[in-house]
Amino acid sequence: METKDMCLYALFAVLIGVGAFIKLPISIVPVTLQTLFVILAALILKEKAVYSVLLYIGIGLLGIPVFASGGGISYVLVPSFGYLIGFVVCAYFVGHFQYQNYIKTFVVCLIGMLLIYLIGMLYFALLQYFYYGQSYPVMFLITSLFLVYIPGDLLSVIAAIVIYERLQAYVPKKMLYE
Repeated sequence: METKDMCLYALFAVLIGVGAFIKLPISIVPVTLQTLFVILAALILKEKAVYSVLLYIGIGLLGIPVFASGGGISYVLVPSFGYLIGFVVCAYFVGHFQYQNYIKTFVVCLIGMLLIYLIGMLYFALLQYFYYGQSYPVMFLITSLFLVYIPGDLLSVIAAIVIYERLQAYVPKKMLYE
């Protein structure tokens, strides 16, 4: 592993952490910029973006309050922890593809975003049922844990693609992952 790689992994771990604290009041539930930075990391670092996401999660689980609601090992019992697991899957999925045009890139990023939601909602439902002893209707899960985030995260996906395209024009090829 080269020094350049370690610096980029750390940079994106920091950006994902900073994204947790940048909240956009687009809907009733604030939208963070974490999705933007996870997808941008995947576009730039390819599959190795997983290292950045795992570093971010590891730092948070060690107790440093980098998550949107704090940190520490007990954060695995926070219902939104499933979205962090979804970040890992999204980073690998989006990073696994080569991008020839905007449409294909957008579709792959959109599927990655949907994977975050799917894993986040599933984790929420399972944690609520098995740990807290509560169950919620499927429509509640879809409306409160998925639909309210769509507008903000669609903007995040578009922004990540635009930033990625701009970086390709200005950053030397040897600095980018192929």
